[in-house]
Amino acid sequence: MGRVTERRKVIRIRDGAVSTRPDTLVAEEPLEIRLNGKPLAITMRTPGDDFALAAGFLVSEGVLGRADELQNIVYCAGATVDGSNTYNIVDVKTAPGVVIPDITLERNVYTTSSCGLCGKASLDAVRTTARWTIDDTAGDTTPPVRLAPELLASLPDRLRAAQRVFDRTGGLHAAALFTEDGELLDIREDVGRHNAVDKLVGRALQNGSLPLSRTVLLVSGRASFELAQKAVMAGIPVLAAVSAPSSLAVDLAAESNLTLVGFLRGASMNVYAGEHRIALRAAAAQG
Repeated sequence: MGRVTERRKVIRIRDGAVSTRPDTLVAEEPLEIRLNGKPLAITMRTPGDDFALAAGFLVSEGVLGRADELQNIVYCAGATVDGSNTYNIVDVKTAPGVVIPDITLERNVYTTSSCGLCGKASLDAVRTTARWTIDDTAGDTTPPVRLAPELLASLPDRLRAAQRVFDRTGGLHAAALFTEDGELLDIREDVGRHNAVDKLVGRALQNGSLPLSRTVLLVSGRASFELAQKAVMAGIPVLAAVSAPSSLAVDLAAESNLTLVGFLRGASMNVYAGEHRIALRAAAAQG
């Protein structure tokens, strides 16, 4: 839509020298998500992939899980004097017969905040609404997902190399999906890391690829409860982050059989849960 970046004049100071120049900034605008015509949530996001963002958000909310449950997504006219379209409101229409869960105010508060009204309520809600169990195998003849630390260590550089808008702005988070062999499947950027993940999951829903049972989700920042929740709701078995996880994210990972890796930097990383999917050397595991 041509609104991913914007230009602003800045005063630049370098080694005492002062100059004026244009700077490229990442765009940030509100997106209102409506469900069957009724307002549901507002998120601040980088414009682009808005339909995927809305679809992924509804996967996280337990509303959608299959492509055939989604009838369509359309932009609505914005709240302007002339009624013109601001492209900041989308309406998601579910297919006939799809049962809409009771998305209460309490549910929305903790889903959109990265923390919770209380830890137990948050964990229980994800457990009761998750469509899939994160199993170690996708079938009787399929081997478990097992990742070498060296493979995980190579992923942040590949994520960074694919961040096209970050190179121009320095102000975007990114989320990427990799296969268990390290192949990059998709990458999305946004001012909000949770939005970047929703865009990935929403595209997977639209493509009929859920659950993402043999993939690795890598995020450019920390691993909050919210991101662990989104991984679980999409059936993703491995979540890795270049920064720290929260305590509630670790609790959810342990309860959901999710492998959670934090501080993934160079050859170093911390494994907080689901270590059975990491091919640790015997000596290191004993130490």
